[in-house]
Amino acid sequence: MKRRLAYESRLALKSLLAGLPAVAVAALLLWAGDFSPQTRWTLLLLIVAFWLGFSLSLRERIARPLQTMANLVSALREEDFSVRARGARQPDSLGELAREVNALSETLREQRLGALEASALLRKVMGEIDVAVFTFDETQCLRLVNRAGQRLLARPPERLLGLTATELGLADCLSGDPARNVEIQFPGAQGRWGLRRSMFRQSGRPHQLVVLSDLSRPLREEERQAWQRLIRVLGHELNNSLAPIKSIAESLGRSLRSEPRPSDWDEDLRAGLAVISSRAEALTRFLNAYSRLARLPAPRFASVDIAALVHRVAGLETRLTVAVRPGPEVVIRADGDQLEHLLINLTRNAADAALEVSSSAGPSESHVVIGWSRDAVHVEVFVEDDGPGLPETSNLFVPFFTTKASGSGIGLVLSRQIAEAHGGSLTLGNRSDACGCRAVLRLPL
Repeated sequence: MKRRLAYESRLALKSLLAGLPAVAVAALLLWAGDFSPQTRWTLLLLIVAFWLGFSLSLRERIARPLQTMANLVSALREEDFSVRARGARQPDSLGELAREVNALSETLREQRLGALEASALLRKVMGEIDVAVFTFDETQCLRLVNRAGQRLLARPPERLLGLTATELGLADCLSGDPARNVEIQFPGAQGRWGLRRSMFRQSGRPHQLVVLSDLSRPLREEERQAWQRLIRVLGHELNNSLAPIKSIAESLGRSLRSEPRPSDWDEDLRAGLAVISSRAEALTRFLNAYSRLARLPAPRFASVDIAALVHRVAGLETRLTVAVRPGPEVVIRADGDQLEHLLINLTRNAADAALEVSSSAGPSESHVVIGWSRDAVHVEVFVEDDGPGLPETSNLFVPFFTTKASGSGIGLVLSRQIAEAHGGSLTLGNRSDACGCRAVLRLPL
């Protein structure tokens, strides 16, 4: 195999070859001229010495800066960003190269410092968050675990890293739906967990990131708050009914024990029993409404034509004319009966609000508009009125909260439950373009 000369050797050879013609011509002139032998050899030695000296000096002047740059790049490769090239201020190509290398070194130093700070912050956050984080490689061996994961498995990291998911009891977390709630019993804790799993690559190899968050405490807190709200509402309604019943019963009892009985005893008895019956009936309606709120059936999905549904709902309101603002043809999978009930509630509320402000002018001056629109993934059905608007929006979806004298306070709550059961949402707010309210039902296509 033919061996190539080194760059320095080739550079010295080319410089010698470049000066060889001049040296040869000088030697011929010396021997052709009328010089003594001593002069000839002296001048020839001087010419050859200068020739070799300039050639070797040229080799050194070119090769030495390249060696310096090679050492500097090697230091950058080894992540030593403190080395700088000298001569970067010289106004030549070599100085320009030195400036660029120094700028690259400074950029890499800043990026390295930023990466170290980001890694330190990430380690700090992972250590402090109350969420268990695990990283598994392609062989399902544990490669990283944070402090919460160590507490969950009740073992130090040196006894966890390298073990497989099966040995750790986490094999089920690496299969199935990547986002779900699971009930798992660990050595360090047990309960209900929110599981999130995702894929990433490290050093070109696939890894799985598993995050487990404890849902037991938040669920218990939500359950406690729900019970408090339930007891507050039930207590309020029960007291409203039982207090007058108790008062009337005590009054009738005193009249019954008195001798002789008052002359208007029969009238008081009939009035008291009527109040007791009325409050008992109201309490029964309240409990039935609560039962209805808690027993909303699951939707039965079928094809629903939004245009037909909207026109049908608009025609059911007889107190005023509901204008329909048509949109594109849309057919979705939903429970038509439940959506119709939802839109009837919204339309009736809008009509009540519109008639409230126009009772003196007559129904013909009231305006309620229902329509729909769509985008790539959703359809929106809206109901607008020109009523007084909403004075308070924070309590709209609180069960049994109502601003109407004859309202039950469950219509909007049931409507929102129906929307959420279909994977959608229901929002109400005051209109920005005019007086009144705008309700928007948003459903996925």
